[in-house]
Amino acid sequence: MMASTIRHTAFTPRFTFLNLMKREKLPGWALILPTLLIVAGVTLGPLLYAGWLSLHEVGLDIRANMHFVGLANYVDIVQSPTFRNATGRTLYFAVVSLALQIPLGLAIALLLNQSFHGRSIVRALILLPWAIPTIVNGALWQWIYNASYGALNGLLYQLGIIHAPVVWLGSASLAMNMVILADTWKVLPYYAVLFLAGLQTIPRDLYDAASVDGASVIGKLRHVILPSLKPFLLVILIVRTMETFRVFDIIYMLTSGGPGGATTVIGYYTYQLTFLSLQFGYGSALSFTIGAVTLLIAIMYIRILRTEETLD
Repeated sequence: MMASTIRHTAFTPRFTFLNLMKREKLPGWALILPTLLIVAGVTLGPLLYAGWLSLHEVGLDIRANMHFVGLANYVDIVQSPTFRNATGRTLYFAVVSLALQIPLGLAIALLLNQSFHGRSIVRALILLPWAIPTIVNGALWQWIYNASYGALNGLLYQLGIIHAPVVWLGSASLAMNMVILADTWKVLPYYAVLFLAGLQTIPRDLYDAASVDGASVIGKLRHVILPSLKPFLLVILIVRTMETFRVFDIIYMLTSGGPGGATTVIGYYTYQLTFLSLQFGYGSALSFTIGAVTLLIAIMYIRILRTEETLD
C-alpha cells in the first residue's frame, strides 16, 4: 500500500506538468485557428478548386458547361506538340537564365564583399532594379529595344558597332535572348544579396588557412567560397527555377509570345489557353503539370547538392 502511494506521489508532478502543457497549448491553438482558416481558405481552397476543374471540360458558363473527363486533359497535354514546344522554350529560358545570372550574381557579391569607399551606398543602389515592378521593367526594356528610337540601337550606332537599326524583338533567334537579358537586369540583385549574405557567414580563419596552404584566388573560390555557399545556391536554384517556369510578365510586355510563338513559354501558353481561349479545365491541368515538373526539379536539386556535400 505504501509503495503504491509512493509511486503515485512520484509520478503526480509529471502528470501535472503534462496536463499543464496541454492546457497551455489549447489557448495557443485557439488563437492561431482563425489565421489558419484564412490561410487555408486563400491557398488550399483555390488549389483544390483548380484541381477539380482540371478533371473537367469547362466552357465559358462554368455551371452550365462542365463535363467530367477525368485525366483526359492531362493526356492531351502530354500528347500536345504545342506543349512540348513551349516546354522546350521554357527549359531554354531557365537554363540560359541560370547559367548567366548565377556567375554574374556571385561576381557582384564578391565585389560588394570587399572593403571600399561608398560600399554601403553601392549596396543600396544595387537593389533598385529588384524593387522595380516587372511590368515597369518590361516597359523600360521595350523602349530600350525599340528599333526606331531605342537606346540600345542608339548606343551601338554611336560606337560604330552597327550601321543600321536592329529589330531586337522581331527576330525569332534574338527575341528570347533579349527577354533573358531584360529579366537578368531585374533579378541580379536577388542573386547578389543572397550570395553576399552567404559570404558574410564564412569565417575569416578559412581564408587564412587557405592562404597558408598556398591557395590562389581560384583555389579559395573553389575550396572555400563555393562549398560554403551551397545552401544559398540551393535556395536560389529552387526559387529561380520556379520563377522561370512561370515567367509571364516580361514575356507579355516585350513580345506577347512572338514573333511566331518564339517566346511562348509555358506560363504564357497557360495564359493563352485559360484567359484567351477560355479553356479553364485544360488550363488548370496545365498549371498542375507545371507545378509537378517544378517540384521534381526542386527535388533533383536537393538530391544533387546533398550528394555533393556527402562526398565532400
